[in-house]
Amino acid sequence: MSDPTFTYANQTIHRLGYGAMRITGPGVWGYPRDREEALAVLRRAVEMGVDFIDTADSYGPNVSEELIAQALHPYGNVKIATKAGLLRTGPDIWVPCGRPDYLRQQCELSLRRLGQDSLDLFQLHRIDPTVPNEEQFGLLKALLEEGKVQAVGLSEVSVDEIKAARSVVTISTVQNLYNATNRQSEHVLDYCHEEGIGFIPWFPVAAGDLARSGGPLHTLATAQGVTVAQLSLAWLLRRSPVIMPIPGTSKVAHLEENLGAAHVTLDDATFNAISAMGA
Repeated sequence: MSDPTFTYANQTIHRLGYGAMRITGPGVWGYPRDREEALAVLRRAVEMGVDFIDTADSYGPNVSEELIAQALHPYGNVKIATKAGLLRTGPDIWVPCGRPDYLRQQCELSLRRLGQDSLDLFQLHRIDPTVPNEEQFGLLKALLEEGKVQAVGLSEVSVDEIKAARSVVTISTVQNLYNATNRQSEHVLDYCHEEGIGFIPWFPVAAGDLARSGGPLHTLATAQGVTVAQLSLAWLLRRSPVIMPIPGTSKVAHLEENLGAAHVTLDDATFNAISAMGA
């Protein structure tokens, strides 16, 4: 892969990674319909140069981490980022839980499932509004100091929440919804850019009317000789050097298409046109 790198907590990774939520069953629940294809996707991603894979204990739950370990352990230079902080009580049901004892338990279970002595990146999946922030952030600090995790991240947070967390523990990454057509986290990205914090956009491929067949993004992609997915990812890679896109898929062909974005160079006119669409 030719995409540039990003360094957080002394870990340097290629910025175009892989998100492992979709290697689970419907509703992000249970095992995937085609387990062998899911394992093939993980192995092919690494073959193509991916060295940053994002997952969570809640994907399955447990399934995504188990398949990653089966496909890739020992990981070599591949960094596995996982998350905790969401209870799963059924398909498509997600309940925040930030109790320190729960987060510690989930850290220990992720270590076991992934076969690691220390997690490369441990992210708080959601801040639990029923638990004092200081308790949640304090637990993350304790895990970092104990060496249970190498770096700490947050997910779906505001700038004020990042600042509050940083007053307690070093925050290496932030993972928020963001893509070429959904800029609701623009101010969070700008803050991360200024502070050198990695920004992991989940749902990184543009969707909706702007990305439909015959729509403006599709027209630009056709003119560039690439797909809408590749155009979306290439725009993100150029948008900021702290952006670490993690497109996810359960199919090898789709994975290869996504990773082709690493070799797409956008001219100024195309980049500016996409930027203006989501403004």
